[in-house]
Amino acid sequence: MPAAPAFPLTASQGLLFVVSAPSGAGKTSLVAALLKRDPALSLSVSYTTRARRSGEIDGKHYHFVDHQRFEQMIAEGAFIEYARVFDNAYGTAESSLRETLDGGQDLLLEIDWQGARQVRERFPQAVSIFIVPPSLSALEERLRGRGQDSDEVIGERMAKACHELSHWDEYDYLVVNDRFEQALGDLGAIVKAERLRRPRQAAREQDRLRSMLDA
Repeated sequence: MPAAPAFPLTASQGLLFVVSAPSGAGKTSLVAALLKRDPALSLSVSYTTRARRSGEIDGKHYHFVDHQRFEQMIAEGAFIEYARVFDNAYGTAESSLRETLDGGQDLLLEIDWQGARQVRERFPQAVSIFIVPPSLSALEERLRGRGQDSDEVIGERMAKACHELSHWDEYDYLVVNDRFEQALGDLGAIVKAERLRRPRQAAREQDRLRSMLDA
């Protein structure tokens, strides 16, 4: 009779999900809806030098810091990833990310392709998801619908979006945000599937599996 498989003695780390998309693809709305639907998933709070927008709360949406403090954190090696976007900088503190994952909490990181690439180098087990708009015309329509940017800024964002789209093949999953509810369901399905992978299920269900194999 073959030997029974070995079981992990403790539950594994929390899962790290990395979500990226061109500006205007609906990533922020999808992530917010996913977090509301799945209380077992939490959002990593990044640092940024950009100005706080109306309704944003420091420590909840971002950690808002000035350029001098951000540069100091870079020099200290505090960030697992950081990027400069439109004269502002964004970064993820490595210590808080590792602490959350080591505690078994599943974590979602909402960053651009540059940051995603840096994270994968340090966390090769990270699950990466790229949100794709249905078309460039739909993307431009969404950007204009915000009513926040000039034609010049929208042109710059569209050019950047085309560059960001060229990195789609670096990700594990692609989700097309044409119909919001369908895209949200796709995101939820990815999270569920990753949680059901054998090593994680074995960690959760080792007592049940052992009792059946020993019977």
